[in-house]
Amino acid sequence: MPSKSILEQKQAVVADLAEKMKNSPAGVVVNYQGITVEDDTKMRKALREAGVSYMVMKNSLTGRACDEVGLSDMKQYLTGMTAIAIANDDAVAPAKVLKEYAEKIESFQILAGYLDGKVVDEATVKQLADIPSKEVLIAKFLGSIKSPLYGLAYALQAVVDKDGEAAPEAAEAATEAPAEA
Repeated sequence: MPSKSILEQKQAVVADLAEKMKNSPAGVVVNYQGITVEDDTKMRKALREAGVSYMVMKNSLTGRACDEVGLSDMKQYLTGMTAIAIANDDAVAPAKVLKEYAEKIESFQILAGYLDGKVVDEATVKQLADIPSKEVLIAKFLGSIKSPLYGLAYALQAVVDKDGEAAPEAAEAATEAPAEA
């Protein structure tokens, strides 16, 4: 039986992981088997830059943390060599970075994830990774809002230009008409 201090350490680790999961919008569980140290270092750096916490932890401890935050369905994916990536702000960040590495490294595999307190499968995580970044989505939205305004501005400009061409002719006709009278 483990000593009391070891049990307290494990409980602290589970509580810390559960708190991170509870306060995050999304997370992804991966099987990291077969990744080289070089690729792992690059991936961890990319995750850090994206504001994602990445942890390799015993499956039993991760499972207990999942139970604490109401993600018990996630425990079925916790077999083998697993790690968890937890988003701090951007819900799609861990999925984007990990999908990139899953495509490069054959044995590295996305298993599942969670989004807004619900467990999602591998396919959903990959779909989440395909969503454009927040900045791109905002730019597309603003472009779609501005598009009708630009269309209106071009139409009004065309009317002004057309009226501007007709105005000198009308002015000439007006000056000639009184002379003839």
